Parts: sequence; C-alpha cells; structure tokens
Amino acid sequence: MYKHLLATTSLVAMLGASAAYADGHSKPLKIGVLATLEGTYTVLGEDGVRGLRTALKGAGNKAGDRDIELIIQSTDASPDSAVRGARKLVEQDKVDFVIGPLSGSEGIALRDYAKTQPQTTIINGISGAQETTFVDPAPNFFRFNTDGAQWGVGLGQYVFEKKGWKTVATVAEDYSFAYTNFLGFAHGYCKAGGKIVERQWVPLGTKDFGSIIASLPDDVDAIYLGLGGGDAVNFLNQYQQAGGDANLIGGSIMVDGTVLSAKGDAKKALIGTPSSGPQADTWDNPKWQAYVKAYQDAFPPDQRFPSPSLLATGYYNATSAAIQCLNQVKGDLSDGHKAFRGCLSSLELDAPNGKIKLDGNRQAVGSNFVTEVVEKSDGTLANDMVAMVEGVTQTLGDDEAEFRKLGLPSRDIVKCD
Repeated sequence: MYKHLLATTSLVAMLGASAAYADGHSKPLKIGVLATLEGTYTVLGEDGVRGLRTALKGAGNKAGDRDIELIIQSTDASPDSAVRGARKLVEQDKVDFVIGPLSGSEGIALRDYAKTQPQTTIINGISGAQETTFVDPAPNFFRFNTDGAQWGVGLGQYVFEKKGWKTVATVAEDYSFAYTNFLGFAHGYCKAGGKIVERQWVPLGTKDFGSIIASLPDDVDAIYLGLGGGDAVNFLNQYQQAGGDANLIGGSIMVDGTVLSAKGDAKKALIGTPSSGPQADTWDNPKWQAYVKAYQDAFPPDQRFPSPSLLATGYYNATSAAIQCLNQVKGDLSDGHKAFRGCLSSLELDAPNGKIKLDGNRQAVGSNFVTEVVEKSDGTLANDMVAMVEGVTQTLGDDEAEFRKLGLPSRDIVKCD
C-alpha cells in the first residue's frame, strides 16, 4: 500500500511538472531590452534597437517555438538609469531575461545588479567597459561583443607604422568605455614606439568644445578623438568652424555610422581618418553583406542608417545568440535557466562580423577591424577595411598576469613611458 501511494504521488508530481512546463512553454517569451533612448547617446540606442529587431524579424519573431514579446526600457547612459530600468524589467514586468545595456558604465552597474538576481539571465547589448567581465564577473551575465579595448587592437600599430604618426594628443569622454577604448589604442601605439604627449577628458554631454580645441597642441602628428553621439558631432562642427586641420584618429564610436550619418558637412572632416572596431562597413564577406541587406530591408531608408552601426550589430548578435540557444533548449527556461545558460556559454556564434566565442568569464573573443573613413560614390561616408585581426582576447594577446599589471582602464592607463 505504501509503495503504491509513493508511486502514485511521484506520478502526480511528474505530471504536474510536465503540465507546468507545457503551460510555461506555450506562453510568449518576455524579453526586456535596455537601450539609451535619452541623452547624448539617443541615436546609438535607436540603432541598437533596430539591430535587435532585425534579428527578431529574421527569426519570424519566435524562438524555441514560442512567440516573443518585447518590453523596451529607456536609459540615458548613466549607471543609475540602467539599474532603474533593469529593476523595472525584472522585478515589475517579470521578463524572462534581459538584453542590454548599451553604454560602458551601464554595463558595470548591470553586472553588479545581475548578482542580486541570480534567477535572471542578462545578455549584454553592446556596452564595452573592460571591467564588466574582467573584474569579478557575474555568472548570469553574458557578453557576445568584444570590449572597447579589444576594439582598439591594430590601430596603434597602424598609425605609427603605416601613417608615420609618432606623437599624438587625445580628447576623449571621461567615463569607463572611453578609458577602455583608449587603452586598446594606446597599448599598441606605445608598444610600437609612439608618444602620447597630452590627454584631455571631457564630460559626457559636453556642448562647448571651444576651450578644448583652442588648447590642442600644434606640434603633434595627430589627434585621437574618443567621442561619440552628440559629443562627436558637436566637436566636429566646432573644430571645423575653428579651422582645425590636424590629422585625426578616431575612437570606435567617433567614426561609427551614428556619426557618419549625422546631418551637416562637419563630418567630412573625418574622411581619411583611421580607426578600428568590431566591424567594417565595406567588408565583402557574404555573411556581412547579407546582414546589411537584412537591416536595410527591415526599415525604410528614412528610418535607418545606410549601413548598420556597431551598436546595431552588437544588439543583433546578442539577440541572435539568445534565439539560437532558445531554439536548442526548445524554449525551456526552467531550473534557473540551466540549459539556456549552458548553451550560451558554449555557443560559437557565426556572426556577420566574424566568429565569436566566449571565454571563461563569458566574454567574447572575436575579430577586430582597422578601417579608414571614405566617401562613397553616393556621397555617404563609410569605414573601409584596411586590416583584420582575428581571435582577439580580452588581454589583447598578452599573458593575463602581465596584462593585469597595466591596471584597470583609467585616465592614465596606458602610461606610454
């Protein structure tokens, strides 16, 4: 009698679990999205969302045989706004997982928030601060984009060896991503023998660059600009008005599509500017070309850029990784997302900008592209590929112990003695 009761109880439990799974499996997947849709990086966030929607459209807005429901939460690039947005998505909207954020300091804040929500999976949008995955990473935070330092690989050597620019001054935004992106450039540039003679850091959202421009030294070979969004456009307009004509080196978001597609002619000052980052607009790879067409087909020309920005590509790849793993686990997010996270950890993503895999900290290892800004026959500007570096690790090819001796990205790292 006891054995029969035990068997009956076990069967009831199994049937109940199966019914619960079937009921959950039939419900739409609720995906929370964090993007900078306010402030100086608004246009970056808008294109990030376009990239995400491009990936969803390609999947028929389904994953793991479940419909997808999006809940998009706006941020302004500040850590506080990212945490507020994530708390709303996770604790109020009860999303199944989160894709985002976009900006560097937001990513560090989301890493810390993730540790307080072990039941929630966060897949980074495109935020690129090194610390997010390099220092005390969260086990439920996954980043399928290389970080800002990885985006700088190859650029320093290129401008020193190919351009012959031996000394530079720099102007960059005063926050975590800009520090990280600059580190990637300076790491290679200083190793090659270059000298960084002056560094200026400006707050996000700077409107008046007059005093910065006036103080730029004349006796350098080039100026490195680590600005993005509205800050980049404001600088270029004021630099042109001041008659500036120095050689320019672009940080990754200084020459991104969000700047190259801005209104006005000041952006033409960037023609010929070398830069580097996780993609190259003119790459002739068939997978890249198919992705560009999918992005273009997904939106009317007046509601997108001529080609997807790196922000769009980051969110596209994050969403593609989620879709592939949801399909693999048949939409099953039970047991603390165990199977889903296992898939994400081991996935090799055949992305439009090259193959991407994650390291032990769930950080992307991928390709980087050295580019120069060109004017195309239709008058638009694009980043033309001049070199590609594959398999870029978060330690930029250095031994990890040696790389950590550099210190975390900051105003003074790399020293360039």
